[in-house]
Amino acid sequence: MTVEESSTARRPRRGGGGITLGDVARLAGVSPITASRALNTPDHVAKETLAKVRDAVARTGYVPNRMAGGLASSRSRLVAAVVPTISGPVFMEMLESLTAALADAGYQLMLGQSGYTESREDALLDAIIGRRPDGIVLTGIMHSAAGRRRLLAAGIPVVETWDLTPTPIDMLVGFSHVQAGAAVARHLHAKGRRRLALLSGDDERAQRRNQGFIDEAVRLGLARDAADVPVRLVPAPTTLGGGRFGLAQLLDTAPAVDAVFCSSDLLALGVLTEATARGIDVPKQLAVIGFGDLAFAGDAHPALSTVRIDGTGIGRQAAQFIVDRAEGRPVAEKVVDLGFQIIERASG
Repeated sequence: MTVEESSTARRPRRGGGGITLGDVARLAGVSPITASRALNTPDHVAKETLAKVRDAVARTGYVPNRMAGGLASSRSRLVAAVVPTISGPVFMEMLESLTAALADAGYQLMLGQSGYTESREDALLDAIIGRRPDGIVLTGIMHSAAGRRRLLAAGIPVVETWDLTPTPIDMLVGFSHVQAGAAVARHLHAKGRRRLALLSGDDERAQRRNQGFIDEAVRLGLARDAADVPVRLVPAPTTLGGGRFGLAQLLDTAPAVDAVFCSSDLLALGVLTEATARGIDVPKQLAVIGFGDLAFAGDAHPALSTVRIDGTGIGRQAAQFIVDRAEGRPVAEKVVDLGFQIIERASG
């Protein structure tokens, strides 16, 4: 078994370490001093040695501890959270709850914005791990292989949120996007809707909701196959303007649709706006369902039906996970499914 395999298989969390410079040095076949020089002053190390050290770093996922120097044994009282965007309000409820719960326990939150690409998340994770926070809270479960390897090697408590998987990096609190999509399809079917369509952001979580929606529509006999459900994608993060434009595109190609499931409430608000501009009666002619139950949803005209996610509960549970692990308390249930709720209002 290699150093990488043995370290990740038996990695201790907080207090036991994670991958160290010594592990990298042993794997590279050099001394810790030489490994340190290769990482900090690579111009002073032979090319062959540098290559060995860099290969060991890549294989183990090691990230240098930038907070080293007498502080290794003390907690930082800092927790890092990574979200795709702070420009939209969908993650704000979780972040507010997470911030408050951590503050009550004496911790502070550091926020990072990763966008919707793996490369940006990887760069952000390198910066975060190198500063050794007491915990990391991530949005979603889809990370690059390199990013996952770094997180496993770091020995830092990690909580993934807003999703579900049987194989989390460490701890997880969220809900099933696939099941949420399927539930919306069943809701619309029960309301007598027969020509369903999707207007969605192009991010991977929305795509899983779409798949659940489409599969359920086919199962219910509302579509012959996946290709029979009209889908229009817009760039994430989604906007009201994207909703107006997306509905216009849908109606150009599928004018008979009688229900649209949107991947965000902002998109749905854009659909309501465009429908009003075109004289389309909502919900008589077109049902509209959003996602997120943002603050404006109940005040839209007509009031927006949507999928409610317990952002407060996600933030509170994530904070509890981090604090328990950082302070050496056992975590019995590492995966918590908080579910979702369809909020029926006037739009469908």
